[in-house]
Amino acid sequence: MTRTLTLTRPDDFHLHLRDGAMLAGIAPESARDFARAIIMPNLVPPVVTGAQAAAYRDRIRAALAPEMTLRPLMTLYLTETTDPADVLAAHAQGIISAVKLYPAGATTNSASGVRDFDKVRGVLEAMAQAGIPLCFHGEVTDPAVDIFDREAAFIDRVLDPIRRATPGLRVVIEHITTSDGVDYVAGNDDIGATITTHHLVINRNHILAGGIRPHYYCLPVAKRETHRLALLRAATSGDARFFLVTDSAPHP
Repeated sequence: MTRTLTLTRPDDFHLHLRDGAMLAGIAPESARDFARAIIMPNLVPPVVTGAQAAAYRDRIRAALAPEMTLRPLMTLYLTETTDPADVLAAHAQGIISAVKLYPAGATTNSASGVRDFDKVRGVLEAMAQAGIPLCFHGEVTDPAVDIFDREAAFIDRVLDPIRRATPGLRVVIEHITTSDGVDYVAGNDDIGATITTHHLVINRNHILAGGIRPHYYCLPVAKRETHRLALLRAATSGDARFFLVTDSAPHP
């Protein structure tokens, strides 16, 4: 009878390590459990060039003890002035693994993100040709859209049009929270989605029922129980398009 279960050392494909003293304190905690991590670029100022990504990677490595084996996989923060040539060079040199698109104002340190998606079309076309993945924070920021509907609206208004206009673009929808996200990924190729552990555990009742509990608040916000159950089914389905992230994001 089997008495032990051996788990493969996992990767964390959405991790915020911040910088400075916070980086020094947080990086060893992630290195304790994870083999690789996709590092989020939303520092202040953001990581927008290959040279900045290389420098940030060096700071992360310096924060780890010699015996720690966490491999940081760097990303660039996409802006409306991003140079396609710099993205291609950074990827070709092995500096970056992906590019991150934040709709401006969608989450922490996203003020430098994209407002006019037509202005990044050239970058996205270059990425599609080179096979560079694009990681989306998948929410619209239109104040007329209910916060619980922002992921579904993003799929309809932004994600699907971009994918149709840019054939071959490899896309990851970050930290999906809805059955809409699950269904969209399940129905398409060249796309994946990350799922956090906390969105598998909590729904919006944990935030609001019986009084407001702010420690359960996060972005994207947790949704109805039906959505949580859809995430659970996706996470346990064996479909390789769905994979683990912590979205660990330290704040002061």
